[in-house]
Amino acid sequence: MKYFNKEVKIALVAICGLVILFFGMNFLKGLKMFSTESIYYISFKDISGLSSSSAIYADGFKVGVVRNIIYNYNKQGDIMVEAEIDEKLRIPKGSSAEIVSDMLGNVKVNLLLATNPRERVMPGGTIQGGINGGALGQMSSMIPTVTQILPKIDSIVTSLNILLANPAIANSLQNVETVTGDLTVTTRRLNNLLAGLEGSVPGMIGRADSVLDNANRLATNINKIDVAATVARVDRTLDNVEAFTARLNSNEGTLGLLMRDPTLYNNLSNTMRSADSLLIDLKAHPKRYVHFSLFGRKDK
Repeated sequence: MKYFNKEVKIALVAICGLVILFFGMNFLKGLKMFSTESIYYISFKDISGLSSSSAIYADGFKVGVVRNIIYNYNKQGDIMVEAEIDEKLRIPKGSSAEIVSDMLGNVKVNLLLATNPRERVMPGGTIQGGINGGALGQMSSMIPTVTQILPKIDSIVTSLNILLANPAIANSLQNVETVTGDLTVTTRRLNNLLAGLEGSVPGMIGRADSVLDNANRLATNINKIDVAATVARVDRTLDNVEAFTARLNSNEGTLGLLMRDPTLYNNLSNTMRSADSLLIDLKAHPKRYVHFSLFGRKDK
């Protein structure tokens, strides 16, 4: 036991401490020293801050970590990322990977698994990678557009300030307030008018019903009329009128002769004139035609 002196014990403690520190650091980084996980290589043009122990996800599930980053200082080209991925994960051929950064600056790798059930990437194979800027990338792509828009926005704001400083705007707002008040009064009057109409509507409806009832009764009475008999009577009346007209136009009868014989008309006219002269003479000399005497007639 003479070999386990104080110096040897200190050395053993130091070695154990280093081993524990090594394993502890790897454990904290997420690396498994004695794991059966498979090693794959991912090729990137730019790793955008990716570092060892960064997580690797597939469909949102953590399937591995970045074990090492290999950069060729002598020749510029792709940067190879050594990835330690769960051996149970089958990576179809044609799959790719992308680096994603969130708003807090955390960087991770997403595996984009292809739909190829027949072929797969074997452990030790290389997967092509790229960069997905996420929300920050979209914002950075919008910066040139925003830079072009800013001068226009400044010009618009200046024009708005000039417009708002115009006294006509204040007068317009005052006019709008006046118009709004007038509209309020008009609306109140319309409401009162509609309220009055609502009170009159039942009476109007009752009158309309009465008119409809009268119209229905009239239609019923019209339906009761014997139209055929009425038309027959009208036809007989028209026949009588036609016969009367024919008699007037013929030479038979007094009215026909009176209307068509001028001699009869002239005789009637002469008779009327003689009668008129007789009446005039009778009024002028009544004694010539009427004699009254209590003692008999005297000879003239």
